[in-house]
Amino acid sequence: MRYCLALDLKDDPALIAEYERQHEKARPEIADSIRSAGINDMQIFRAGNRLFMIIETDDDFSFETKAAMDAANPAVQEWEAFVSTFQQPLPFAKPGEKWVPMKQIFALQER
Repeated sequence: MRYCLALDLKDDPALIAEYERQHEKARPEIADSIRSAGINDMQIFRAGNRLFMIIETDDDFSFETKAAMDAANPAVQEWEAFVSTFQQPLPFAKPGEKWVPMKQIFALQER
């Protein structure tokens, strides 16, 4: 499965540059937690202060299961607390929602 999500960064060039620097090399424990949740590939793109994430998952991937795994992982909790200092919710995000799932509106080829 493929999922696309969006999130904003605080609109501060220094914070954005540091956020990018922090993502230049994945921390091994964070990459391991992503893979163990059934995510096979993850890419993050930026336009201005808007982030766009694409994830490719196993068919049995679940955001709920990933959230439970993350909640039980101190390294992930530390990472999430750290990156939250750079992030801000989208204007239409639900309370407490960070990455907002995007709705596909066009596909040149059906999968």
